Amino acid sequence: MENNKVLDEGTEEKKKSKWKQLVKKFGVGGIIFFTVKGIITSTLIYFLGKNFWTVINNYFANLFG
Repeated sequence: MENNKVLDEGTEEKKKSKWKQLVKKFGVGGIIFFTVKGIITSTLIYFLGKNFWTVINNYFANLFG
């Protein structure tokens, strides 16, 4: 039982240290930057993909029409 508690504490400590390493590596500003960048990229991909076939159809319709 005591050994299990020691192992659990070690695992929990590793999880915390990974977050600390990320914050130390990128900084708080870097994490915010990458989060905002991801949101903007995902939004652009969604809206551009949604209208992609409409744009292609209009292009070929104007080209051959």
